[in-house]
Amino acid sequence: MGRAFEFRKARKMKRWDMMSKQFTRIGKEIVMAVKSGGPDPDSNARLRVCIQNAKGVNMPKDRVEAAIKRAQGKEEADYSEVVYEGYGPHGVAVLVETATDNVNRTVANVRMHFNRTGGELGRTGQFDFIFERKGVFHLDAEGLDMEELELDLIDFGLESIDKDEEENEIIIQTSFTDFGAMQKALEERGLNVKSSELQRYPTVLKELTPEQQEDMMKLLDRLEEDDDVQAVFHNMKEDQEAE
Repeated sequence: MGRAFEFRKARKMKRWDMMSKQFTRIGKEIVMAVKSGGPDPDSNARLRVCIQNAKGVNMPKDRVEAAIKRAQGKEEADYSEVVYEGYGPHGVAVLVETATDNVNRTVANVRMHFNRTGGELGRTGQFDFIFERKGVFHLDAEGLDMEELELDLIDFGLESIDKDEEENEIIIQTSFTDFGAMQKALEERGLNVKSSELQRYPTVLKELTPEQQEDMMKLLDRLEEDDDVQAVFHNMKEDQEAE
């Protein structure tokens, strides 16, 4: 599942307006992290993850610092993290993570995206049995031995470990509950973590024809282009040979 997920993620990021979308997303995450745990990354683990992920997408340091400073000001909006669930065309389950300063605007937009592409927004919690949350860590593979690393990290919740030869990365997966323990273990070992995040993996996949996949892509593109959307997950089985 790990490699298939990374392929889907790569396709998704290609569809997004790469840098501007990623910077906006991480900027919001920084604001939420600072407001919840303060501006000092040494005492705010969530902020440390945000800064680490910002480095992973080459977000300029001054932009990161500006986001931290902005988050401390009273004029900066408070963002709410809201998850929406619904069915896309052809019965594909879609889960949308948002960060918004106006919930009414966001739910109206998300509902519109579903309705205009033949889908329907559903109720929160209906997909608890379809998606499971996992922690995913991308490490610089330079100088690391996978077997030694696996033995070293198994007590901190390691579920799987794989290597992306093309990117020269080691990809580690944990359960949702072990995310913090793994993050701390990697920090203590001084490993070069390029990014870490919580992802949602589908436990069952929906097979579609190429034409039906194109219908789904219209919904995914609309959602991923929405400024309030942080991440979109679905259970459509994608053809890795198709673009």
